[in-house]
Formats: sequence, structure tokens, C-alpha cells
Amino acid sequence: MQVVRDTLRERYKTNKEIHLADTELRLNPDSTTLSSCPAIYWEHGDCHFVVCKVGKQRYFCQFFYGRNEQFGTGRDEYDDILECLATLLRVQADHELSINKKNEG
Repeated sequence: MQVVRDTLRERYKTNKEIHLADTELRLNPDSTTLSSCPAIYWEHGDCHFVVCKVGKQRYFCQFFYGRNEQFGTGRDEYDDILECLATLLRVQADHELSINKKNEG
């Protein structure tokens, strides 16, 4: 949790409220079985972020704006929480920039 707090403080220059959550994910793409996974969740503006622990030193992440606007990082999972967070924040920032450029043009 400290790595998460420190990373978010560095990114947003303020403390973010982080929530613990339980998620259900399909860990095996060939199965319809859902697995319960612990997660952390936070918001920034109208964007929501979630990082799920899917195994020992294994993490899945995504950000979303609503039910129909969900985005990943292009990777199914990470074995390092810091790399997971940094990539998630970078991909979301790039997404915001591309949306702003489209709206300006």
C-alpha cells in the first residue's frame, strides 16, 4: 500500500483516497469461472482506476470512465506493482491527451 500511496502522491501532487475492494475476474480465458481477487481503487476527476492482485506478485490493472469506456494497458498482468502503477498512469495520461487533442481539432 505504501508503494501505491507514494506513486499516486508523486503523480497527483496530493494524497489520493485509496479504497480496498474485492473483484471477480476470469483468470483463465478458457474458463467461465470467476475468481475473487483483492483490489485497490481510486478516482481522479471522472476517471476510475483499479489494480487487482491476481496471484502472488501478479497484478492486473485498468482505468475506466463508465461501464462502456474501459481501458487496459495492453498487458494482461504485471509481476511488479510499481511497473503496473506507472504503466497504468502513463497510459491513462496518454489517453487524456489524445482525447483533448481530438476535442481541440
